[in-house]
Amino acid sequence: MRHNFRTSHLRVPVLSLLLSFAATMSAQTTSAPLAYPAAARGTQVDDYHGTSIADPYRWLEDVDAPATKAWVEAQNRLTDAFLATIPERPAIKARLTTLWNYARYSAPFKENGRYFYFQNTGLQNQSVLLVQDGRNAPSRVLLDPNALSADGTVAFSGTAASDDGHYLAYSISTSGSDWQELHVRDVNTGRDLPDTVKWVKFSGLSWTHDNKGFFYSRYDEPTSGNKMTNTNRNHKLYYHRVDRPQSRDELVYDRPDQPDWLFDGTVTDDGQYLIITVSQGTDVRTRLYFIDLDNPGKPQIDNPVVRLIDKLDAEYSFVGNRGTNFYVRTDRNAPKGRIVAISIDNPREERWNTIIPESKDALVSASTAGDDIVGNYLQDAHSSVRFFSGSRNDQRDQRPRGQRTQQQPRNPGSVYDDTSTAPLVLRERGQALGGGFTQRGELPLPGIGTVGDIQGRQGDDEMFYSFTSFLNPTTIYRFDLKSRKNEIFRAPKMVFDPTSYETRQVFYTSKDGTRVPMFITAKKGIQLDGTNPTLLYAYGGFNISITPAFSAANVAWMEMGGIYAVANLRGGGEYGKDWHEGGMLAKKQNVFDDFIAAAQYLIKEKYTSTPKLAIRGGSNGGLLVGAVLTQRPELF
Repeated sequence: MRHNFRTSHLRVPVLSLLLSFAATMSAQTTSAPLAYPAAARGTQVDDYHGTSIADPYRWLEDVDAPATKAWVEAQNRLTDAFLATIPERPAIKARLTTLWNYARYSAPFKENGRYFYFQNTGLQNQSVLLVQDGRNAPSRVLLDPNALSADGTVAFSGTAASDDGHYLAYSISTSGSDWQELHVRDVNTGRDLPDTVKWVKFSGLSWTHDNKGFFYSRYDEPTSGNKMTNTNRNHKLYYHRVDRPQSRDELVYDRPDQPDWLFDGTVTDDGQYLIITVSQGTDVRTRLYFIDLDNPGKPQIDNPVVRLIDKLDAEYSFVGNRGTNFYVRTDRNAPKGRIVAISIDNPREERWNTIIPESKDALVSASTAGDDIVGNYLQDAHSSVRFFSGSRNDQRDQRPRGQRTQQQPRNPGSVYDDTSTAPLVLRERGQALGGGFTQRGELPLPGIGTVGDIQGRQGDDEMFYSFTSFLNPTTIYRFDLKSRKNEIFRAPKMVFDPTSYETRQVFYTSKDGTRVPMFITAKKGIQLDGTNPTLLYAYGGFNISITPAFSAANVAWMEMGGIYAVANLRGGGEYGKDWHEGGMLAKKQNVFDDFIAAAQYLIKEKYTSTPKLAIRGGSNGGLLVGAVLTQRPELF
């Protein structure tokens, strides 16, 4: 089982915005206009195919230049001086501290009867990894990153336990860097082995089932320039054996002819195959390769790489396998996603068998647990988790290990060509896939919210998952795959009563007639008279879906009488591939139009009014907010 513990995409409003806007609305303070530091206008002009575009603030892109540093420091002095005048600030800080101070948990992942999960007691800088030697056994601290630095800037970026639960491989990063350093800890003793692996970036961790080592990805150590900020190229997939130095790690796969490709290696639940997912930058389209390890107990790391899907035409995500039948989630000919079964003996696309067809809702992820395929869907931007099962007898590979592939003469047209001059080709058996998968049921959720980390594997009798909403912090549930019972495994306790608030989902019409969903959360019974301070948040890019999530800062905002609204703009993944592509490149204007229409709806329906509406974008928020303010400044 692999587990990468990463902070979820943040929806927390900028604290300074919350403070200043809340103070302005609650106290109706007035002051002289702020005198912002002047920014020098440069003379930079770029020629784009005969069109001259001025870029007078290009000099600010040099973040280390003295002029840039001086300008930033002046901006900070202005901001700090303004915030210091807000009389409500101490009370807001005290309430936020109380709201943030509650225990938080991650869904546990399990290996050989041991349960691993993260916990933050409330105000810790980093979450701590705990382990239990049984579901009802006492927990003990296995890794505490807070002890690795005085300022809390060392964090775990990934963890993976060996199949027997004896070892834990983990990666750490410092000060938010993408660079990771790998270590191995003995779970029995709680002590690290001598293993240290450096120059790791954009990597997962996955053990072979002999428990002797794991796959990871890295770059070569930079030899010139700034090692931390240089452009990285030529990603490589390696295998590290426990108790060996990094210099003896085995190169599994690289592509010198494709220096921008990224590789992620994952061992299947049965230990039989290494799945290699090939990606490029932020492109959601992927390729799928694999290595047949022959025998999980004695894996052959150096077996040839097989190119199962070698076209960059869609997203392909490995879900699981039954023998030589691979289950793959894809948006190929299914913009909202489907799952196909691919026999690796006969992988031609016309032989793919759709076992879970495209739905009206977007299939955002899928995994295996017990005998089921678990599909995590977005139903109007909130989670719906569905179970599917089929006949295992129709999908079992009866061939002995070591007889599943064989080398064949070169076939130039085969997708199984590897980078050598003697490519691997799998022999065809023409095995029928019995595609009789049916929906077995739907996970009972406590309301409109988001199911995040689903942890389970083939053969298990239980599955764990996390659930959150705008009004409920992340709670961990255990679902019994045999009895189909759902129960709370870990629940946070905090000083906040969600029953006094409610989340509504509304739909509004964008400029071109597109129906766009929006969540609105506020106190129950709030008067729609146009007087409510309202914070409108949106993202609209990179196929990122903005779904319900809890935020202590948002709670503080609503306790002060504010409304929190989240619009699900095009450009995200809420409705699948078409929704994403409807807000990118030449269609980017749709994102701004959707955001403007959300603001217009809130004003028209009297949730708020122009003087009391604030807006914020996500990681591309500068572009989003800037464009909206430019196009319709009268709204704000």
